[in-house]
Amino acid sequence: MELKRAIEIVQYLADGVNPQTGEVMEHDSVFQNPETVRALFTALEQLKKTESRIKRSGSLPGHSGNAWTAEEEASLIAEFDSGMDMASIAKRHGRTNWAIQARLLKLNKIQA
Repeated sequence: MELKRAIEIVQYLADGVNPQTGEVMEHDSVFQNPETVRALFTALEQLKKTESRIKRSGSLPGHSGNAWTAEEEASLIAEFDSGMDMASIAKRHGRTNWAIQARLLKLNKIQA
């Protein structure tokens, strides 16, 4: 099941509506119970956070989050020392500008 559809279904249930028929559920339905409603809204919040995280991760460069290898660090230092700009270095390494700056800071190549 697609995450988007799961969110839609849980939203209907949390609102006390049958997702298949669109009818409001009976007041004695388990889906009208306050604890159930709170649990559904909690689940809905988590599903939406997951959806947002997936969208964000799809827009990140390919090596984002990967550990740095010694070889990659050596290449980073050489590129930085040669005067290459941060954006070019980031693109070459498949990382964000922030990740490049953070690594250079850790390697004592730049100051905070």
